[in-house]
Order: sequence, then C-alpha cells, then structure tokens
Amino acid sequence: AKMGTDLSYNFVFKVVLIGESGVGKSNLLSRFTKNEFNHDSRTTIGVEFSTRSIQVDTLTIKAQIWDTAGLERYRAITSAYYRGAVGALLVYDVTKHLTYENVERWLKELYDHADPHIVVMLVGNKSDLAAQRTVPTEEAKSYAEDKGLLFMETSALESTNVESAFLEVLTAIHKKVASREVTRGSISAVTLGQTIPTSEVNENRKPCCKN
Repeated sequence: AKMGTDLSYNFVFKVVLIGESGVGKSNLLSRFTKNEFNHDSRTTIGVEFSTRSIQVDTLTIKAQIWDTAGLERYRAITSAYYRGAVGALLVYDVTKHLTYENVERWLKELYDHADPHIVVMLVGNKSDLAAQRTVPTEEAKSYAEDKGLLFMETSALESTNVESAFLEVLTAIHKKVASREVTRGSISAVTLGQTIPTSEVNENRKPCCKN
C-alpha cells in the first residue's frame, strides 16, 4: 500500500472512528494515515479526517477516516458524522474495562444513524499494556462474533495490527460493493471512471458551468 495523495482512484470509502474518549482513536488515525504517534494525547477538538489511498485487488481505494474530535465526551456526535460512512472502527482500551462496557451503547448509536450494511470492527487498543489489561481477548472476541462484528486488538503505540485493522475493514467494504450486496449509492462508494479533482469529490459538487 503506498502512501501519499493519489488523485486517481476507483472508490472513496468513509470510515468513522467511535468509542470513548482517551482510547486512542486519534493515534490509530495518525498511525494509519501518517505513520505517526503523538505521546502528548490532548483531546481532538473539531471533527478531523485524514485520507490514505491503498490498493485492493487491482483497484485504488481512497480511505477517508473520520475522528470523533472529542465530541464523544459531550454525547454530541451528530448524524452528519455517520452520514455516508461505509465502515466503522469501534475502539475501546483493553486496560479500561469501562470503555469496553460502553461498546454496547456505541453500537446502538452507530446502527441508529448509519447505513445498516456498514462494516464494523471492534478494536481493543493499547494491547502493548499487557500488565494492565482488564478486558480478556477471548471475551471481546466472542462478543464481536455474537454481534457479527470483525475484531482485532491493536497498539497504535507499537504499530501492531493498525494497518491490518484498517485493511481488513476496507477489504470487507470492497467485497460488499463488488458483490453488489449493497447498491453503491447507499454506501456512497464513489466510482470514478476518470480522475476528478479532489475538491469536487470532497464537496460532492457537480462540475459546474461547462459550456
């Protein structure tokens, strides 16, 4: 998978990060899109998203990953955040059991606002802190299986499974689109026959004023 801004892509997939504050959502985002980790973990303010293009089969998929921006503390995430999302990483901290207990509430919110076909992965982050673990892997894994979710434990700090988690979600979305299990319109997977300026894609504008 190559990094960088590549204007020629076949699909844009919007993936949202959800979960309690402090579980490492922003660092998962920066690790995947920029290969960076910020030890000074101030809470994100203002909705942020980053993009990265990856290859799946022979296609280029542009992943647009959205971060909750600290709004989760105020229970203020709106339906606009979820609109058009085709994938979600529901993140908890393996060392803080309460963040895992709240997964159920996040799942309900997600399904209240998002497309029913959305691909969801339950992500246990901070797997590097083995000594402080309070959520057993098997427990979370079997919960995910019960709910029909993908599951992975990650460490944004050590870069463990971050790439794998995002790639698995993006590949699963692509499979759904390719199998026509979902209509492309319903999950906003934009198929581009030719290169379109990014500004037009981002703002969903129709090219205007052609003579």
